[in-house]
Amino acid sequence: MIIEGKNSVLEAVKNGLTINKMMVQNNLTDNISNEIIKLCKVKGIRIDFVSKEVLDKKTTNRHQGFICEVTDFKYCEVEDILNFASSKNEDAFILILDGIEDPHNFGALIRTAECAGVHGIIIPEHRATPVNDTVVKTSAGATSNMLIARVNNINNIIDILKKENVWIYCLEVGGEEITKTNLTGNIAIVVGSEGNGVSRLTKEKCDGIISIKLKGKINSLNASVAGAVAMYEVVRQRG
Repeated sequence: MIIEGKNSVLEAVKNGLTINKMMVQNNLTDNISNEIIKLCKVKGIRIDFVSKEVLDKKTTNRHQGFICEVTDFKYCEVEDILNFASSKNEDAFILILDGIEDPHNFGALIRTAECAGVHGIIIPEHRATPVNDTVVKTSAGATSNMLIARVNNINNIIDILKKENVWIYCLEVGGEEITKTNLTGNIAIVVGSEGNGVSRLTKEKCDGIISIKLKGKINSLNASVAGAVAMYEVVRQRG
């Protein structure tokens, strides 16, 4: 997997991802560039200094002078997410993505989740985008700091979470206004796909449906925006 951009590469180096190759543009002297280069030297990561033209041929023009090749993203188990919340003595805060197919939406959701203190994200193996180069780039490196479990069946996982006293709320139209719903305690928020929303069976398994109040003529929000609003409502209620 290729990671590009200063912030994404910096997070990859900081968090000990297995870096197979690092290419850096010649003569970069800004603070972030110096920090990345210094960390690479400390960790024994070989750097190939090349021209901007070489980097341009390897990927997009958004590399900001840094490209690294890393071992593919390592997913965790759902149990790891629950254990992480427990280790912090915090109520579990989980994001479940039911079929997000746009890597830009997925990356944006990961970035917001990391900022909001979400303990982990759960995605399905099929009919959903995996963690790829675009997701990592869009997340601004947040993938390096987020536990992500990739599971065969979302509905089975919901049953498991319920047994662990996690309340599951589906983010869809037609539910209780989100600010009126008690979102404290162990919580998982389900965000559906861009086109179809949360699947019927998954919706039926949830403990409740929560909705964001809309005042305009458009009747829906982008999946990553809706997810961000919901996550920060949890943050607000938790204080």
